Amino acid sequence: MFEVKECPCGSGSTYDACCGRFHRGAEQAATAPELMRSRYAAYAVGDLDYVFRTWHPRTRPDDPKPQSGTTWTALEIVDVLDGGPDDTEGVVEFRAHFTSPAGAEVLHERSTFERRAGRWVYVTAL
Repeated sequence: MFEVKECPCGSGSTYDACCGRFHRGAEQAATAPELMRSRYAAYAVGDLDYVFRTWHPRTRPDDPKPQSGTTWTALEIVDVLDGGPDDTEGVVEFRAHFTSPAGAEVLHERSTFERRAGRWVYVTAL
């Protein structure tokens, strides 16, 4: 029997119905929070090509590197400022929980997003 896995972003939906559709290019994120969730899920499943494609060309590294020994375990969206379907900019504050060789850790960040050529992209952390 086929196993249905929950999306790593914590939405409660299956990966295929949630962030998987963005990762495979079937759809584009309609909001900054949706892009934030899909980027987190991309890190969790190791899809760094998606991370690269959704990073603003002005601020992205030449080649995003995986964090060796890191397992992403949970995402909390703390606050959202703009970033809706009709906005051009947005800010998403989040806590990304993960384990590393050092133990359980949390990345707490306020990320800026921008709509570029009709698509949301991650710009930078505040």
